[in-house]
Amino acid sequence: MSSVALEGLIRSRSQIRLSNAKTPHERGREVSELPKSVGAITLFVEDVRRSQAFYEKTFDLPPLLEDGDAAAFKFENTIVNLLQVRAAYELIDPAPVAAREAGSRFQLTIWVEDADAVCAELASRGVELLNGPIDREWGLRTATFTDPDGHIWEIAAKIPA
Repeated sequence: MSSVALEGLIRSRSQIRLSNAKTPHERGREVSELPKSVGAITLFVEDVRRSQAFYEKTFDLPPLLEDGDAAAFKFENTIVNLLQVRAAYELIDPAPVAAREAGSRFQLTIWVEDADAVCAELASRGVELLNGPIDREWGLRTATFTDPDGHIWEIAAKIPA
C-alpha cells in the first residue's frame, strides 16, 4: 500500500471536521465540478476481527489495512473500511450510531458476470443467501446476503438477452 493511499485512509478515519469549514464559494472559489467517485465506505461493526475474517473468506481479499479498531479491504476502486462501533461514535459525532436491530438502510452491490456461479462459490464458503438468485424486472439477476453485522450485500449480473 502506498504511503499516499495510507495517509488518505488515515485522514478519513480521523474525520476532518467539515462543520466549521467554509465552502469553496465562501472562500472565493467557484466549484467547477462535484466529485463523481466514492473512494471508501465505512461499515460500523461489533467485532472487527470476526468481520475481518468473514470478508477475507467471503471475498478472498487480504486486508489493505488493519489496526485495533479497523480493517480495510480494496474492491477495485472502492475501499470498504470495517470500523469498530466504539470508534464510530467519534467519527460521526454528533450523529448517533444505530444498532444492528434498527434495520437496513442500504445495500452494497457487486457486479458479476454470472450470479449463479458466484452464489455457488459463496455457498461453498459458508455464506447463506437472504434471497436469490432472482431475475428482476429491471434486467438483472440478483442475490443478497449479510455480513456478520447485518450489512446487506447484493450480487448482480445482467440477464443475457
